Amino acid sequence: MRDANAARAGDSCRRFDPLGGDSIHPSVMKRCVSVVLAGFLLACATAPPKPQQKPSPATTWRDSVLYFVVLDRFADGDPANNVSVDIAQKGTFHGGDLAGLLRQIDDIASLGVTALWITPVVKNIDGFVTGAGFPDWAYHGYWTDDFDRLDPRFGTEAQLKQLVDECHARGIKVLLDVVYNHAGYNTHYLADPKTKAWLRSNETGSCGNDDVTSCVAGLPDWKTELPEVDEFLMGAHLPLAKRVGLDGFRLDTVKHVQHPFWQEHRRRTRAIRNDFFLLGEVWGGDAQSLDPWFAGDEMDAGFDFGFQGSVIAWLQGRGRTIAFDRYLKSREKVRTGYLLSHFLSSHDVRGALDQLDGDKDLFRLAAILEFTSTGLPMIYYGEEVARRGGDWPENRSDMPWGDRAVKPGEGKPRDEAMLADYKKLIAIRKAHVALSRGTHTPISTDGDLLVFSQRDETTGDQVIVAVNRGTAEAPLTVAVPWPVTQVTDSWYGEHLRVEAGTVRTVVGPKGARILSEK
Repeated sequence: MRDANAARAGDSCRRFDPLGGDSIHPSVMKRCVSVVLAGFLLACATAPPKPQQKPSPATTWRDSVLYFVVLDRFADGDPANNVSVDIAQKGTFHGGDLAGLLRQIDDIASLGVTALWITPVVKNIDGFVTGAGFPDWAYHGYWTDDFDRLDPRFGTEAQLKQLVDECHARGIKVLLDVVYNHAGYNTHYLADPKTKAWLRSNETGSCGNDDVTSCVAGLPDWKTELPEVDEFLMGAHLPLAKRVGLDGFRLDTVKHVQHPFWQEHRRRTRAIRNDFFLLGEVWGGDAQSLDPWFAGDEMDAGFDFGFQGSVIAWLQGRGRTIAFDRYLKSREKVRTGYLLSHFLSSHDVRGALDQLDGDKDLFRLAAILEFTSTGLPMIYYGEEVARRGGDWPENRSDMPWGDRAVKPGEGKPRDEAMLADYKKLIAIRKAHVALSRGTHTPISTDGDLLVFSQRDETTGDQVIVAVNRGTAEAPLTVAVPWPVTQVTDSWYGEHLRVEAGTVRTVVGPKGARILSEK
């Protein structure tokens, strides 16, 4: 969590120094049979019906679209597991759980996404951290108290497995967020002499000053240089992944754990399944800074933190179009076989729509640029219905459900037109392999109009994208590579005339064109 005295765990728990290298904005299975059976029966009772036909899954992760859910903020399906829930407060639990996510899984599937990432579900600390004027609980899942149990506030292992099964039935892969670097504040591991010796902590004065030995945000730091600690941590996460059939992990605070750990972790996850996917968070990551982990084949993909800021800056007129185009081209410099995952919003940064001052027209252009760029695009829950997502804690506000009786976001407004546009963009991306695999080539970078093509050499698929950030319409004259008399603008659903191999049209103010042969 973010407040002046304590920051979020892992993704959510760093000391929030805006100048720090791994910092953000300031503010800071073992259970009894009866519990498993009760959770399983509840999951069965609340599960959505299976779809009639299984959609074809993405060929590879390179063709995927990822949807990220902060579990506690999405949907409350089981009020009986609500502990310390107070939806009027920013830092308390709001009741979202696996049962609620299960009930709304068809809503996510209808977007067309092919992968789901959920925040950690292990048992978190029971207490809270103060400092921002309100209690700050571990609703986000990053303050672990027991790696061997699921937090009953989120649900049961049976429900987690059912979620994976239901997602697989819909052609959706599942990533679970896991934390290897640290435990939660005042974790019970500090009370056990054996595990206390495995942790660096402020209590013992053993925190270091480098990335690996520092106690991020004052959180107890696992000594992953010790083989017995590695065995303990991997022995908690990996068997769970195998039991429930996960497709991979989202790895928290990657740079705070040394490379040998990640190399062994890779070896063991491949023993679960050869295509077990690892998506890592290296704060501020880009193709260059992520390469040490790609070079050692320690993970498959990492987050591209520069995408959001670059897109927003260009849309707001800060910077020349040619410079922005060069940035888009530079994203291709990732090591062959590895991916950058780009996003517009997340639980750790101010939401893109908020940064754009609520301008939905510009936000649509941001989404167009996201879904016409190579990499693994990540949708942060609710942005598809225009959840504004301000700075912390508003970037973790409840999923808006409008007039649907789904807590905790019941009654919160949502933009169904934005939802329709997201569905359209995902469908366009899935229809054109050039958008996920193609080579970026600039066509025009004058003024406020950016025009580029994406072409996949293997299939010959090609798409021409034109984005106008300006407030006046921009003329568009572009030679098309196809021997046709008309091309399709997939964004507006229009057919445009081709004369002498050229399309002449306009791009509306704060508008776009996505042109293809069919």
